Amino acid sequence: MPGLAAEQDAVSLVRRVARALNRRVTDLVALLFQHNAGSLGAVAGFAIAVVFAWRFLRSSPGRPRRPAPKRPPPPVAPVVTDSTAPEAVEPVGDAGKVTCQLLGVVFEEKTPEELQKHATVRPAVIELLLEICKCCDLYLMETVLDDKSEENALMALESAGLFRAGGLMKEKVLFCSTEVGRTSFVRQLEADFHIDTSLDVVSQLSRFVRCQLFISSMEGGQLAANVYNSPNLEQFFS
Repeated sequence: MPGLAAEQDAVSLVRRVARALNRRVTDLVALLFQHNAGSLGAVAGFAIAVVFAWRFLRSSPGRPRRPAPKRPPPPVAPVVTDSTAPEAVEPVGDAGKVTCQLLGVVFEEKTPEELQKHATVRPAVIELLLEICKCCDLYLMETVLDDKSEENALMALESAGLFRAGGLMKEKVLFCSTEVGRTSFVRQLEADFHIDTSLDVVSQLSRFVRCQLFISSMEGGQLAANVYNSPNLEQFFS
């Protein structure tokens, strides 16, 4: 039948295009690693962009449909009805929201008591955080004991160049007095990806956050399926 043959031809074309795109992406990733064309931060930014792009492509229509002119569409809430809508995907940078603890992840210091005296940004994460800012909405947060701790944290981030144009926004560095407050921050922001050193915080958020990274030297353990484990941030992305 002519209609059936045409539909089979269309399906075959879609499959060929998908295979071609898959080869293009594979070649691109191989080229990045083979020639060392990008730094660790660039690779991390690429990886995060792919993750969030995949998430939104997954929620978009997955296969073409033939038009049905005799069947009017059902009434729905106001949406974009332009024929180019499938191509007008929401920008990845506006889609992914990442929240990250400071102590033990961004800072050399690991306790609130140390933060009262000084704060030191780990050099290995500076470029990585700037790349994350390019493709995600990044918030940094920490549990502190006093105002001096907040000042030390902000000064360290500024000295490291993280507040430069196109980088982290100072207004997105949040402080609280308890781990419960940090957990509440992440839930209120509706983060897609959270990074933390506290197993208790990670456990509390496992039902509410799509993906988490637990920074710890422990191996294995009773972690949820959506929780990854790494000794540090840069090793996870490498």
